Amino acid sequence: MSKLSLARERISILLLEGIDPQAVDAFTAHGYRSVETLPGSLGEAELVERIAQVHMVGIRSRTKLTQPVLEAARRLFSIGCFCIGTDQVDLTAARRRGIPVFNAPYSNTRSVAELVLAEIIMLMRGIHQKSLAVHRGGWPKSAAGSHEVRGKRLGIVGYGHIGSQLSVLAEAVGMSVRFFDIEKKLAIGNAEPVASLDALLADSDVVSLHVPDTPQTLGMIGAGELAAMPAGSHLINASRGKVVDIAALDAALASGHLAGAAIDVFPVEPTSRDVPFESPLRGRDNVILTPHIGGSTLEAQASIGREVADKLIAYSDNGSTVGAVNVPQVSLPVTAGGTRFLHIHRNRPGVLRQVVDVFSSRDLNITAEYLQTDAELGYVVVDCEGPLDDGEILAALRVIDGTIRARFLY
Repeated sequence: MSKLSLARERISILLLEGIDPQAVDAFTAHGYRSVETLPGSLGEAELVERIAQVHMVGIRSRTKLTQPVLEAARRLFSIGCFCIGTDQVDLTAARRRGIPVFNAPYSNTRSVAELVLAEIIMLMRGIHQKSLAVHRGGWPKSAAGSHEVRGKRLGIVGYGHIGSQLSVLAEAVGMSVRFFDIEKKLAIGNAEPVASLDALLADSDVVSLHVPDTPQTLGMIGAGELAAMPAGSHLINASRGKVVDIAALDAALASGHLAGAAIDVFPVEPTSRDVPFESPLRGRDNVILTPHIGGSTLEAQASIGREVADKLIAYSDNGSTVGAVNVPQVSLPVTAGGTRFLHIHRNRPGVLRQVVDVFSSRDLNITAEYLQTDAELGYVVVDCEGPLDDGEILAALRVIDGTIRARFLY
C-alpha cells in the first residue's frame, strides 16, 4: 500500500474561479478534506487575507498571485494554474520561496483548435455579419463575400501544441497550411514552415496566432504587420491579449483592409462578470468577440481539473515536481518503507553535504537520494530508515545556510 503524507486532513486547499469539480474529487479521493472552492477570483487585498492560512491554491487566468500576495502566503507550499499559462503568477517570487507552480499546458489544446477552425469558417463565410443582420430583421441572402475554406491559405504563427493541432484540423477541411515559429518544428501532414513572420503574413488568407506572452511577442502584430497582410484577409487571436495592437487592428478593419477578425483574448479583460468589457472592436459586425473561452469546454476543464490536481497531490504526497514550471523537476517513486524529507535550497557548494550530514550524524540509513539543480536552485529528496524525531530533523535542515524550504513528507 502507498504511504500517505502527514496530516492530509489538515492541509488547506483553496480553489478559485470555478475550477472543475474533477479537481475536488481528486483531492478528496486522496484524503484531503479541507478543500474550499469559490466561483470567482479575489482582488489583491482579499487574496492577501485569505491566502495566509492556505497550503495549496488553485487559480485560473483572472487571479493574480503577485509578490505582495505571495509574501502573505506564509503556509503556501504549491500553486496550481488550472489553465495553459502561468503569467498570472509572479514565478520568480514563488521560486524564491520554494513554491513550485504547476499548470496544464496541453489539456485544452483540442478545444482551442476547434474554436479557431470554427471561426475561420465563420469569417470566410461572413456568418457573424449575416446572423446579426437576421437578428435585426434583415435577410442578406447573397454569396457576396462568402468563400469556402477549401484551398485557402492558413498562416499559423506559433507551431506548438495548439498551432500544430489546428494545422491538422485545417488541412482536413482542405486548407493549405503554412507556419512560422522561432524554433525549428517538425511539420505535420502537408504543412510547410516559412522562414519569417513577414513572409507568412504576406501570403495568408487567414492568420491565426498561437504564441506565449513574452517580451518578444508584446505587440508583435501592429500596424505594419497588419498592412503587410493581403487585402481582404482575416486575423484570429486566441493566444495572449497583448500580442495584437488592438487600436491598429481596429484601424485596419475600419479602412476595409482586413475583411474580419476573431479575438478571444484582450490586453485588459474584466476581472468578473459584473465588470463591463470595453474595446474599440465592440460593435463591428465583421469581428467575432469571445470572452477568453478558447479552452472553456466541459471536456477541457474536466481534463485540466484532473491533471493539475494530480500534480499538486503528487508533490504534496511524495515530493514529485514533474510538471512544475519554476523549480527543478524530479520524478519520485513512493517507497515501501522508511521516511522522506524534501529540501529546497540555493544552489551553493556544500549545501548537499550538510543535508546528508543531518541524517548520517544521527545514524540514519539513507536509502535513496534524489537531486536536481539549476543555476540558482537545488532540490533534494532524502529517503531514510531508522528511529528519528521528524521535528528535530526538520529544525536541523532549516538552519542550513541557503535553505529555502524543508518539509517532512512521510
